[in-house]
Amino acid sequence: MDKGTLVEFRVQNGDRRLGVVERPDGKTRWFVVDERGQSHSLAPRQISYTVNGQTYKPSDIASFQGQVQPYIDPSSLEVAWELLVEDGETVTPAQMASLLFSESDPAACYAAYCLLSEDKLYFKQKGEAYEPRTAAQVAELKHQIEVKALKAKGQEEFLARVDQALQGQTVEWQRHDRQRLEALEKYAALLADVVRMGVNFDTLARAYPPPAPVLETMNMLGRPATPPGAFQLLIDLGWWDAYENLFLRRSSIPVQFPSKVLEVAQQRLDFPPTDLDTNRLDLSHLKVYTIDDESTTEIDDGLSWELLSEGRERLWVHIADPTRWLEPEDELDMEARKRGSTVYLPTGIIPMFPELLATGPMSLIQGRVSCALSFGVVLDETGAVKDYTIHPSFIKPTYRLTYEDVDEMLELGVQAEPEIEAIANWAQKRKSWRYNQGAISINMPEAMIKVKNDEINIDILDDSLSRQLVAEMMILAGEVAASYGQAHNIPLPFRGQPQPELPPDEELLLLPAGFVRACAMRRCMPKSEMSITPLRHAGLGLNTYTQATSPIRRYSDLLTHFQLKAHLRGEVLPFSAEQLREVMITVSSTTQEVTMVERQTNRYWALEYLRRHPDKVWNVTVLMWLREDSNLALILLEDLGLQLPMFFKRPVGLGEQLLVKVSHADPQKDMIQFQEIMYQESH
Repeated sequence: MDKGTLVEFRVQNGDRRLGVVERPDGKTRWFVVDERGQSHSLAPRQISYTVNGQTYKPSDIASFQGQVQPYIDPSSLEVAWELLVEDGETVTPAQMASLLFSESDPAACYAAYCLLSEDKLYFKQKGEAYEPRTAAQVAELKHQIEVKALKAKGQEEFLARVDQALQGQTVEWQRHDRQRLEALEKYAALLADVVRMGVNFDTLARAYPPPAPVLETMNMLGRPATPPGAFQLLIDLGWWDAYENLFLRRSSIPVQFPSKVLEVAQQRLDFPPTDLDTNRLDLSHLKVYTIDDESTTEIDDGLSWELLSEGRERLWVHIADPTRWLEPEDELDMEARKRGSTVYLPTGIIPMFPELLATGPMSLIQGRVSCALSFGVVLDETGAVKDYTIHPSFIKPTYRLTYEDVDEMLELGVQAEPEIEAIANWAQKRKSWRYNQGAISINMPEAMIKVKNDEINIDILDDSLSRQLVAEMMILAGEVAASYGQAHNIPLPFRGQPQPELPPDEELLLLPAGFVRACAMRRCMPKSEMSITPLRHAGLGLNTYTQATSPIRRYSDLLTHFQLKAHLRGEVLPFSAEQLREVMITVSSTTQEVTMVERQTNRYWALEYLRRHPDKVWNVTVLMWLREDSNLALILLEDLGLQLPMFFKRPVGLGEQLLVKVSHADPQKDMIQFQEIMYQESH
């Protein structure tokens, strides 16, 4: 190139710049001076355009650019493309200058080059020339540009709504916003794996890199693209609260009912189906007591006592009859099967059936004639079942009582309700009978955690007479249902428990009596099992047993009702042995997940309660060693019924009672640390 040649070259950031050739730099490079007087050493490949026709000085560059500027109109390329697209011939910058401007001077040619080289729509470079894209290619590119523009606009509007939300304003989130936020929800819910799998946050972040939509959103907002980052963003936006149940989010448990299921429930309410049990036994003359916690809304059992001729007595256990409102494998049944059971969380319940049925016609409501499945049982003097009968029935619950009401009535010996005392007496006989049959009693305090309006209350479920009474009657109904199934060869979801290998008495006697000994026995208890054929239940001391008393709340109980009622009507059983086995496998898997979510959620709120009481001093008992070599033990907080791990800094003995404070609690990370208080200051 000659000295004074005007060339275009690109600087590091990609911007185009003009310069004048000064002199060679070695054999292949050139020194070029730009309009600012700066010298650049350029290789030929760095030179993108050469202005032909005359020589220039660096001081001429600004003037040349001024000549070029009037020609720069990108919209003019569309006109040229329309003229050239049909033939599809290539065009040089000089030819384009002639076509567009009817000019071919250096400024017009350079302007044409600038338009062609910047164009991403109508022309593509082919060597030194440019080829018009086809009509289809241009249409597709226009579509892509439009999509990109819409996306950019959507992002801009999303960011504006995010700003609103961060300022605490009410926001009307759009459909695309919800898709973004739902992707964040899934990613943030991975935090539950910290607890479930016992992994730390760094491991979690490596194992689960953020999906593209999450990464885009977090980068756009300048937030860390990690599960804790997503969790915090959702809280800041008011989309979640600080105590969002991640265990529930991470599970497959449905929280809402599909609209179709709710429609079916409403139809059943408005137009009750024909009752298949045309021979219901009318027991509405009996006094029926339902006994539950005050907060219970799904009332599925009631008790009666009846005096028969010759001084004999009959106990009645009446169980709600939800199968009156549904059929096997209809919409309501399949939804209940998918859920497995009602989920009980400190913050409330997630019912197995839609609430309008579960707490309405399915429940045994005081003063209202209700359909039930009633188990009438005559016991012998020892408490063993002497005779029983099972009937679909009509009952009319007389009293809705709480456990506290019943305890008070038993304590005061209320004369007007002798039935309660009679049922309680039979319950005690039943309990004695079961222990004579080998039943095993392990009494450990159990915490009941309730959360309402951000207040956490923890009560201990005491093993009161009323609770024992209800438990014994439910176990009795389960034994009778299983006995009927066994006698008539009906496949049922039988429950059993293998005989535990308890420590020898001399070994147990070495342990402190009470909770420590009970804890040691509990560790030896095998898991309960389910089978379509009868099993012995060692823990309950029964040769056969099934759960039949919570069909509104447990799907396995509902299966028992379907099978028993069909047999009582003389119909073909709805589930063959093989079908029942398959359903039970599915339901068992679901209920295991429910149990896990309930347990994790209770623990979360227990840790949150302790976190809120850092100055409280707790009485604890050392229950058992988790890792004796590292001084990690399980302790019982006696006032709360909570069992939690604690590292000790000194040797302690099992059963030792001491005082502790919470030194650190992080419910989200499932972390709790205690410190021992060696003495209490007097105030």
